[in-house]
Amino acid sequence: MKSAAFEYARAASIAEVCDWLREDGDNTKLIAGGQSLVPMMAMRLTRPARLININEIDALKFIRVEKEFARTGACTRQCVVARDSALAQAVPLLKQALEWVGHVQTRNRGTVGGSLVHADPAAEMPLVAQILGAQMVLRSHAGTRTVNAADFFEGPLATATRADECLEEIRWPVWTEKRTGSAFTEISRRHGDFALVAAAAQIAVDDNGTCTRASFGLAGGGYIPMAFPDLAARLIGTKLEDEVVQAVVNDAATAFDPGGDLHASPEYRRQLATVLATRMLRAAYDGARKAS
Repeated sequence: MKSAAFEYARAASIAEVCDWLREDGDNTKLIAGGQSLVPMMAMRLTRPARLININEIDALKFIRVEKEFARTGACTRQCVVARDSALAQAVPLLKQALEWVGHVQTRNRGTVGGSLVHADPAAEMPLVAQILGAQMVLRSHAGTRTVNAADFFEGPLATATRADECLEEIRWPVWTEKRTGSAFTEISRRHGDFALVAAAAQIAVDDNGTCTRASFGLAGGGYIPMAFPDLAARLIGTKLEDEVVQAVVNDAATAFDPGGDLHASPEYRRQLATVLATRMLRAAYDGARKAS
C-alpha cells in the first residue's frame, strides 16, 4: 500500500516546528528516522495531513553527560548513542538495550526520541526510560515542560505529548553509586523483531554486597512497559537471596499481566517474564558486586 496524500515541510528550527504544531498539531506528524512512522503511513494506520521533517535541526542532536543526568537530543541517532563511550559509562543500561533494537540499518536511521514518542509497548527504549525514571522535555510555543517516564507513557502508541508539543530532549538519571550493575535481555521470534517479552534491571550494592538501590521492569504484551519500584524496594537491604528474588519476580509477573496474540499466549509471556526478570536481577547484581 501507499500512504495517503500529505503536505511535506522541512523545519529549520524548533521554533518553526512549534509554530506548525500550534497551527494544526492534531493533523501533523514529525519525522526524523521514520522507522516506525513510515510503515504505519504505508499501511494507512496513520494519515497525517502534514509531515514535518525535523532532521535538519542540529539543536535536537546532542549528547551531554552531566553529574545527575545524561542528556540526549530527541533526534540523536540510536547508533550515535550506542557508540558514545561517556554515555555508556554513565548510563550503561541504555547501551545494553540499544544492542537489541532492530538491526544495524534501522539503528543508523532511528532516533532515541522517535522510539520514545512512538511508545510501542514492546520497544526497548520505553522500558529503559521507565526503569531509570527518565524525564522527557517537551517544547511548544508556550515554552517547555518536563514529564517523568511514569507519566509519559499512557498506552500502546500513546504518550502525554500534546498536539502542539514536540519532544526536545531526554534526561537519563545517572546512578552515582560506585558498585552498580545493569542487564537487559529479550526473547523475540527473530533478533530485531519486537520482543515477546523484554526484561531489564539495575542494581547498586555496598562493599558487603548488600543491595542499596534497585530498579527493574518488563515489556512486551502488556499495555505499557512497566517498572516495579515498590517491588524493587523489597530487594534493598538483601543480598538478593533466592527466596527474595523469587517472591519479587512472581509478584512482578502477576502485575505485568501480559496479553496474548498469534505470537505468544498470556501464559507463555508470563513464564518468560518470570524467567527473564530473575536472570536480569541476578546479572545486574553480579555486575554490581564485581564493579569497583
